[in-house]
Amino acid sequence: MIILAVESSCDETAVALVRDGRTVLADCIASSVEMHKLYGGVVPEIASRKHIEVISQLADQALAQAGLGRQDIDAVAVTYAPGLIGAVLVGVNFAKSVAYALGVPLIPVHHVRGHIAANYIAHPELEPPFVCLCVSGGTSLIVDVRGYTDMAILGATRDDAAGECFDKIARVMGLGYPGGAPLDRASQTGDDKAFSLPRVHIQDAPLDMSFSGLKTAMLNLIHNAQQKGEDLPVADLAASFSAAVSDELIPRTMAAARDLGYGKVAVVGGVAANSRIRRDLEAACRRDGCTLYLPPLKLCGDNGSMIGSQGYYEYLAGVRAGADLNAYANRDISLGYPGP
Repeated sequence: MIILAVESSCDETAVALVRDGRTVLADCIASSVEMHKLYGGVVPEIASRKHIEVISQLADQALAQAGLGRQDIDAVAVTYAPGLIGAVLVGVNFAKSVAYALGVPLIPVHHVRGHIAANYIAHPELEPPFVCLCVSGGTSLIVDVRGYTDMAILGATRDDAAGECFDKIARVMGLGYPGGAPLDRASQTGDDKAFSLPRVHIQDAPLDMSFSGLKTAMLNLIHNAQQKGEDLPVADLAASFSAAVSDELIPRTMAAARDLGYGKVAVVGGVAANSRIRRDLEAACRRDGCTLYLPPLKLCGDNGSMIGSQGYYEYLAGVRAGADLNAYANRDISLGYPGP
């Protein structure tokens, strides 16, 4: 089964062709990040306009790259939630029109479910159940992946997402936007114990996370130094911050894995590209005897392949949408579609 998959939840426009959920035939991506750099973050209106400009051409490009025609498409999958509402709407409306014109099923896909499915492409042997840490600019979740379409949230951030904190702190440190990669590079030569930063424990929900206090502590540290005319060691600051984020994510993920006893841990999302988090997860899984599944860096960010992969399993589960499919800025990963 060949699925045309569309992803437009943030600043990347992506169209892919995926066969049977595991084989990527083409994946074309256009990013508007260079425009957003001027503003230090994603501007929703600009992102939406760029999606409109390129989405149709990307679909043609993907078909040409795969050597396929429109008649070869068996279904269309699209991110319908969560994300920037205007951006998501562009992809949803394009996908609806394509599915209608071709007379094929339309499959709505939750964006974070798509991220989880990136590991199905990278690791064909991976099957549920497993514990998955989902960390990106808008999401920080620990998910019990019971089945391809049966998922439950075990832990979540109470406030900011880990990726949002990386971007915010990198910008204040003068490392630019997006900040994840330059902050990671800066941390490589730093002392991760140079600065004492807060770690959070939530009494009634040990698997839940909070990053707002850590972000505030970092901002205060940087601003105080700036007001006094002092120079902070960038490498040490980046390393200390990365260690603090990792200490929020990894112990909770491993605790969930021990509780469930699956013996399999996956990590997905843009922050999964962070070298400190990858290294700490590898060490923790070795210690606990768990198999770790990490997507390659190209599948950590937003892409169409992951939507096509998850779309295949949603299709097998009987998930379909009609012309009334809408976009949602927020949507619980465990609800699926349709939901309350």
